[in-house]
Amino acid sequence: MPKDPVMLLSFVNTQLRDNYNSLEELCKSYMISEEDITNKLKSINYEYNTEKNQFI
Repeated sequence: MPKDPVMLLSFVNTQLRDNYNSLEELCKSYMISEEDITNKLKSINYEYNTEKNQFI
């Protein structure tokens, strides 16, 4: 998983779009906490939208 928040955003949104139905599924697959991802992406003003299954 990318460490840089902007690269992480791109990676996570692509994975959510192409391979996972939820952030929870993605996190389980990569064995990373949802909190870690959401906190890193909050630092660049992105939040997870469950309806769109994307960080916006």
